[in-house]
Amino acid sequence: MTVIPAVDLRVLDRRALDLAGEVTAQVTAADLDRPTPCAAWNLGDLLRHMVSENRAFATAAGIPAHRPNEDSGDLETDPLRAYHDSAAAATTAFAAPDIYDRQIEVGEFGAFPGRIAISMHFVDFLMHGWDIAASIGVPYRPDHELAESALAIAARWPDTSKTRGPGAAFGTRVPVPGDAPDFERLLGLLGRTPSWDAPC
Repeated sequence: MTVIPAVDLRVLDRRALDLAGEVTAQVTAADLDRPTPCAAWNLGDLLRHMVSENRAFATAAGIPAHRPNEDSGDLETDPLRAYHDSAAAATTAFAAPDIYDRQIEVGEFGAFPGRIAISMHFVDFLMHGWDIAASIGVPYRPDHELAESALAIAARWPDTSKTRGPGAAFGTRVPVPGDAPDFERLLGLLGRTPSWDAPC
Protein backbone atom coordinates (compact mmCIF):
# COMPACT_ATOMS: atom_id res chain seq x y z
CA MET A 1 0.00 0.00 0.00
CA THR A 2 1.28 3.46 -0.90
CA VAL A 3 1.65 5.69 2.15
CA ILE A 4 1.40 9.46 1.85
CA PRO A 5 4.35 11.02 3.72
CA ALA A 6 3.50 13.22 6.71
CA VAL A 7 4.54 16.50 5.12
CA ASP A 8 2.80 19.88 5.16
CA LEU A 9 1.04 19.91 1.79
CA ARG A 10 1.35 23.68 1.61
CA VAL A 11 5.13 23.37 1.64
CA LEU A 12 5.04 20.75 -1.11
CA ASP A 13 2.70 22.94 -3.13
CA ARG A 14 4.95 26.00 -2.83
CA ARG A 15 7.93 23.95 -3.93
CA ALA A 16 6.03 22.60 -6.95
CA LEU A 17 4.97 26.14 -7.88
CA ASP A 18 8.56 27.33 -7.57
CA LEU A 19 9.84 24.46 -9.70
CA ALA A 20 7.27 25.20 -12.39
CA GLY A 21 8.22 28.86 -12.13
CA GLU A 22 11.87 28.02 -12.81
CA VAL A 23 11.02 26.38 -16.14
CA THR A 24 8.46 29.06 -16.99
CA ALA A 25 11.29 31.60 -16.65
CA GLN A 26 12.97 29.88 -19.60
CA VAL A 27 9.96 30.30 -21.92
CA THR A 28 10.24 32.97 -24.61
CA ALA A 29 7.52 34.55 -26.73
CA ALA A 30 8.68 32.40 -29.64
CA ASP A 31 7.97 29.25 -27.59
CA LEU A 32 4.26 29.88 -26.99
CA ASP A 33 3.15 27.99 -30.10
CA ARG A 34 5.20 24.89 -29.25
CA PRO A 35 3.33 21.59 -28.73
CA THR A 36 3.15 20.11 -25.23
CA PRO A 37 2.48 16.65 -23.79
CA CYS A 38 -1.07 17.94 -23.17
CA ALA A 39 -2.17 17.16 -26.73
CA ALA A 40 -4.98 19.72 -26.95
CA TRP A 41 -2.79 22.62 -25.80
CA ASN A 42 0.22 24.44 -27.14
CA LEU A 43 2.55 26.03 -24.60
CA GLY A 44 0.64 29.30 -24.49
CA ASP A 45 -2.59 27.42 -23.82
CA LEU A 46 -0.93 25.44 -21.03
CA LEU A 47 0.42 28.56 -19.35
CA ARG A 48 -2.99 30.22 -19.57
CA HIS A 49 -4.50 27.13 -17.96
CA MET A 50 -1.97 27.22 -15.14
CA VAL A 51 -2.53 30.90 -14.46
CA SER A 52 -6.29 30.46 -14.47
CA GLU A 53 -6.05 27.41 -12.20
CA ASN A 54 -3.99 29.32 -9.66
CA ARG A 55 -6.46 32.18 -9.71
CA ALA A 56 -9.44 29.85 -9.44
CA PHE A 57 -7.97 27.98 -6.46
CA ALA A 58 -7.09 31.26 -4.77
CA THR A 59 -10.60 32.61 -5.27
CA ALA A 60 -12.23 29.37 -4.10
CA ALA A 61 -10.05 29.44 -0.98
CA GLY A 62 -11.07 33.01 -0.18
CA ILE A 63 -8.56 35.30 -1.93
CA PRO A 64 -10.10 37.00 -4.98
CA ALA A 65 -7.68 36.70 -7.89
CA HIS A 66 -9.29 37.89 -11.13
CA ARG A 67 -12.05 35.80 -12.70
CA PRO A 68 -12.25 32.26 -11.26
CA ASN A 69 -12.89 30.35 -14.47
CA GLU A 70 -10.91 28.25 -16.89
CA ASP A 71 -10.57 31.05 -19.45
CA SER A 72 -9.22 33.73 -17.10
CA GLY A 73 -5.53 32.97 -17.58
CA ASP A 74 -4.65 36.21 -19.35
CA LEU A 75 -0.88 36.22 -19.88
CA GLU A 76 -0.95 39.87 -20.95
CA THR A 77 2.53 40.78 -22.24
CA ASP A 78 4.54 38.86 -19.65
CA PRO A 79 3.77 35.13 -19.12
CA LEU A 80 6.33 34.84 -16.33
CA ARG A 81 4.86 37.77 -14.40
CA ALA A 82 1.33 36.42 -14.90
CA TYR A 83 2.42 33.01 -13.63
CA HIS A 84 4.23 34.36 -10.56
CA ASP A 85 1.36 36.70 -9.63
CA SER A 86 -1.15 33.86 -9.86
CA ALA A 87 1.14 31.49 -7.92
CA ALA A 88 1.53 34.10 -5.17
CA ALA A 89 -2.25 34.44 -4.94
CA ALA A 90 -2.68 30.67 -4.53
CA THR A 91 0.10 30.48 -1.94
CA THR A 92 -1.41 33.35 0.05
CA ALA A 93 -4.83 31.72 0.03
CA PHE A 94 -3.44 28.34 1.10
CA ALA A 95 -1.59 29.95 4.02
CA ALA A 96 -4.84 30.63 5.91
CA PRO A 97 -4.65 28.95 9.36
CA ASP A 98 -7.93 27.06 8.85
CA ILE A 99 -7.37 26.17 5.20
CA TYR A 100 -7.34 22.40 5.74
CA ASP A 101 -10.84 22.57 7.25
CA ARG A 102 -12.41 24.81 4.59
CA GLN A 103 -14.46 23.44 1.73
CA ILE A 104 -12.84 24.44 -1.57
CA GLU A 105 -14.58 24.15 -4.92
CA VAL A 106 -12.34 22.47 -7.49
CA GLY A 107 -13.91 23.13 -10.89
CA GLU A 108 -16.08 20.33 -12.23
CA PHE A 109 -14.85 17.92 -9.54
CA GLY A 110 -16.88 19.50 -6.73
CA ALA A 111 -16.01 20.71 -3.23
CA PHE A 112 -13.30 19.13 -1.09
CA PRO A 113 -11.68 19.77 2.29
CA GLY A 114 -8.76 22.12 1.91
CA ARG A 115 -6.18 19.39 2.50
CA ILE A 116 -7.51 17.40 -0.47
CA ALA A 117 -7.84 20.46 -2.71
CA ILE A 118 -4.24 21.52 -2.02
CA SER A 119 -3.00 17.99 -2.72
CA MET A 120 -4.76 18.11 -6.11
CA HIS A 121 -3.21 21.49 -6.89
CA PHE A 122 0.24 20.23 -5.86
CA VAL A 123 0.19 17.18 -8.14
CA ASP A 124 -1.25 19.18 -11.03
CA PHE A 125 1.49 21.80 -10.91
CA LEU A 126 4.29 19.32 -10.40
CA MET A 127 3.09 17.60 -13.58
CA HIS A 128 2.58 20.80 -15.55
CA GLY A 129 6.10 21.92 -14.71
CA TRP A 130 7.29 18.79 -16.52
CA ASP A 131 4.94 19.54 -19.42
CA ILE A 132 6.59 22.95 -19.86
CA ALA A 133 10.10 21.55 -19.55
CA ALA A 134 9.36 18.79 -22.10
CA SER A 135 7.87 21.34 -24.47
CA ILE A 136 10.97 23.55 -24.52
CA GLY A 137 13.50 20.74 -24.06
CA VAL A 138 15.03 21.67 -20.70
CA PRO A 139 15.77 19.48 -17.64
CA TYR A 140 13.13 19.05 -14.93
CA ARG A 141 14.15 17.17 -11.82
CA PRO A 142 11.71 17.13 -8.90
CA ASP A 143 13.49 15.85 -5.80
CA HIS A 144 12.64 12.51 -4.20
CA GLU A 145 10.25 13.96 -1.62
CA LEU A 146 8.17 15.80 -4.22
CA ALA A 147 8.00 12.79 -6.55
CA GLU A 148 7.24 10.29 -3.78
CA SER A 149 4.53 12.47 -2.25
CA ALA A 150 2.86 13.23 -5.58
CA LEU A 151 2.86 9.55 -6.58
CA ALA A 152 1.35 8.54 -3.25
CA ILE A 153 -1.43 11.12 -3.66
CA ALA A 154 -2.22 10.42 -7.33
CA ALA A 155 -2.25 6.65 -6.75
CA ARG A 156 -5.37 7.15 -4.62
CA TRP A 157 -7.34 9.04 -7.26
CA PRO A 158 -10.20 7.13 -8.90
CA ASP A 159 -10.32 6.39 -12.62
CA THR A 160 -13.42 8.21 -13.88
CA SER A 161 -14.52 9.97 -17.05
CA LYS A 162 -13.62 13.26 -15.35
CA THR A 163 -10.06 12.20 -14.62
CA ARG A 164 -9.14 9.98 -17.58
CA GLY A 165 -9.38 10.06 -21.35
CA PRO A 166 -10.16 12.68 -24.03
CA GLY A 167 -11.19 16.00 -22.54
CA ALA A 168 -10.47 14.82 -18.98
CA ALA A 169 -7.93 16.17 -16.52
CA PHE A 170 -5.42 13.42 -17.34
CA GLY A 171 -4.82 10.96 -20.13
CA THR A 172 -5.16 7.20 -20.12
CA ARG A 173 -2.46 5.48 -18.07
CA VAL A 174 0.82 4.84 -19.88
CA PRO A 175 2.63 1.60 -18.92
CA VAL A 176 5.83 2.30 -16.97
CA PRO A 177 8.04 -0.38 -15.36
CA GLY A 178 7.24 -0.94 -11.71
CA ASP A 179 10.86 -0.36 -10.75
CA ALA A 180 11.05 2.99 -12.57
CA PRO A 181 11.79 6.11 -10.49
CA ASP A 182 8.79 7.57 -8.67
CA PHE A 183 8.47 10.56 -10.98
CA GLU A 184 8.42 8.40 -14.11
CA ARG A 185 5.75 6.23 -12.47
CA LEU A 186 3.77 9.40 -11.74
CA LEU A 187 4.07 10.49 -15.36
CA GLY A 188 2.71 7.15 -16.58
CA LEU A 189 -0.03 7.11 -13.96
CA LEU A 190 -1.31 10.47 -15.19
CA GLY A 191 -1.13 9.65 -18.87
CA ARG A 192 2.27 11.02 -19.84
CA THR A 193 4.96 9.19 -21.77
CA PRO A 194 8.22 9.81 -19.85
CA SER A 195 10.25 9.81 -23.08
CA TRP A 196 8.00 12.39 -24.80
CA ASP A 197 9.82 14.83 -27.07
CA ALA A 198 8.34 17.80 -28.87
CA PRO A 199 7.79 17.03 -32.59
CA CYS A 200 10.33 18.68 -34.88
